[in-house]
Amino acid sequence: MSGAAQYSASAANTASTTVRSQHPAGAPVTPSAPMKLYGKRIMLRPLVPSDFVAWSEVRRRNGEWLLVWEPQRSEYIADPAKDPQAFDRRCVARDRERQAGTAYTLGLFIDDIFAGEVNLNNVVRGAMQTGTVGYWIDRKHAGNGYIAEGVAVLAHFAFEELKIHRIEVCIIPRNTNSKKVMEKLSFRLEGLSERFLEINGVWEDHLRYGFTIEEWHNRKSAMTQQWLAAKS
Repeated sequence: MSGAAQYSASAANTASTTVRSQHPAGAPVTPSAPMKLYGKRIMLRPLVPSDFVAWSEVRRRNGEWLLVWEPQRSEYIADPAKDPQAFDRRCVARDRERQAGTAYTLGLFIDDIFAGEVNLNNVVRGAMQTGTVGYWIDRKHAGNGYIAEGVAVLAHFAFEELKIHRIEVCIIPRNTNSKKVMEKLSFRLEGLSERFLEINGVWEDHLRYGFTIEEWHNRKSAMTQQWLAAKS
């Protein structure tokens, strides 16, 4: 905001017009970006039915490691890690969400091999212009910065293509691995929400990390150089 105490009516009208023309609420929800998004070492893309074998193998092998950090699965819904038809339905549902602009669920691939997911969920337009980032990775690849790279790629997509104003990441305080991702990316800790999400049958407190488009623009060059620049 300008520090001037007064300004002319014509200037005010110009400023108002400028704000309205730049406001992203009317931006199309269908992105122009390709369905493959690249970091230095990883690639993100929507999963398709033919990914079932790879996705199932990783999910089943990492079951005990992952399920303690995820919402409890209903016993009345088929497990997509065990049922190919359930996985097909999952892919269809994720495609519909992406087409509607409400969520973007992307597989993370290392050397073209499936290794996890990085997602932009709960996309809200209107005055809020926000989305929630979630992620998980095969335990054998943990600790190598692949998820941090994937979140940086997703942030580029969210801010540059979708014109989202803010993304957030919500983490159970004792989940040290997820908190390390936020430390690597220097996302801003906003506070603690008590009993925020149901995780593995328990209403868990969550730390909430935020990152806005203004912060993205301030750090875009450094983040691009660190995480997004093409391989030499």
